[in-house]
Amino acid sequence: MDDAQSATPDTARSESPKPPGLWLTGIGAQYPPYLSSTDRFEQYVKRFYDAENQGIKKLLEISRNTGIDTRSTIRSFESGLGFNRFAPQDVSEQDSLFRKAGVDLTVQACKKALKEWGGVFSDITHAVGVTCTSTGNPGYDLLVAQKLKLRSDLDRTLLHGVGCAGGLAALRAAAQMACGASLRGRPARILVYACELCSLYARSDLEVAANSSSDETNITPALFSDGAAALVLCNEQASEVDAKGIFKLIDWANACIPNTQNEMSFLMGANGYSTTLSRNVPSYTSNAIAPMFDRLLSSFMANVHETDLRAKDFDWALHPGGLAILEGAEQSMQLSRDQLQASYEIYKTHGNSSSPTVLIVLDKVRKMGEGRDNVVATAFGPGLAIEMAMFKRCRKPQSNGRVGLETV
Repeated sequence: MDDAQSATPDTARSESPKPPGLWLTGIGAQYPPYLSSTDRFEQYVKRFYDAENQGIKKLLEISRNTGIDTRSTIRSFESGLGFNRFAPQDVSEQDSLFRKAGVDLTVQACKKALKEWGGVFSDITHAVGVTCTSTGNPGYDLLVAQKLKLRSDLDRTLLHGVGCAGGLAALRAAAQMACGASLRGRPARILVYACELCSLYARSDLEVAANSSSDETNITPALFSDGAAALVLCNEQASEVDAKGIFKLIDWANACIPNTQNEMSFLMGANGYSTTLSRNVPSYTSNAIAPMFDRLLSSFMANVHETDLRAKDFDWALHPGGLAILEGAEQSMQLSRDQLQASYEIYKTHGNSSSPTVLIVLDKVRKMGEGRDNVVATAFGPGLAIEMAMFKRCRKPQSNGRVGLETV
């Protein structure tokens, strides 16, 4: 058995349990106001570093070939992202900015999701937040809940340490909570939100690059951006799901790929967090997708009463961690480019915003036309961890005889 197979241990899923009865009833995405090109990033780097430095020179070469046209940041590159030229911003200033600008960005995404859901804010029963770019206590999830004026007895959970897998990890946690509420005969209306301000730590990553050889260059400053996303997940006891379903969540899973802990990390240093991404990550992620997809597919087919579904029958919301990850998944799963169109487009126009990105891609998937009935979302994070969730689009017959959205 290879690593990818051992990363997804067998469970009792073969018994095809009853579908959990969970629906996504609102989704919102929000990027900050500044959108900068690769050229602007290069100008920014040259303001602080010698372009002939081996590590910086290699980084800029990579930046020109990432496949990313523009990236979103909470401050413009022209402003220097708020840094003094000779001293990176200290950690306390970085976290203070997140607790203001990051919270505001998250609130905007949440309001979009809540507006689409259409209920009264006080009916939200749970909140699951996730971030890896803020570690303050109390967590930013409380600040978001307070700004939204959610109920004081809101059941809150905040995830940390899951990196780019965070959006689906938060959805998975919310799904387990909703199932628990269903067993108790209680409605669950769960607000899930993710926010990352990766640009806060751009100088930390650039310092690493400047002190690296061209063979071990830190490429993360050329990939990451800022963003937030939110969704509302409801169980079947929430009466509004019949009219407001976007996707029905059918099944989900997560696993860690053995012996890959050092392949990806996001660790605190003297100047803030810095990221490590090894060259092996695309290979590991490509190999891990099929075993998990196959494991979930059998229960998915039983729950939606289908017998012959394959990867080609799904639209894919794949976390765009990098061009090699996207292309590796496309090849390993024998997907057509249109199945990954949303992932490629978000990657090209906004780069990788870590945890919210997969939810932003999922939002994009549902806005790109009628699409396939089945949708799978996949993301990867430190561990190396893989998260996957499978959905059925909600459709209903319309007066003109065509098919639109409704629950399944």
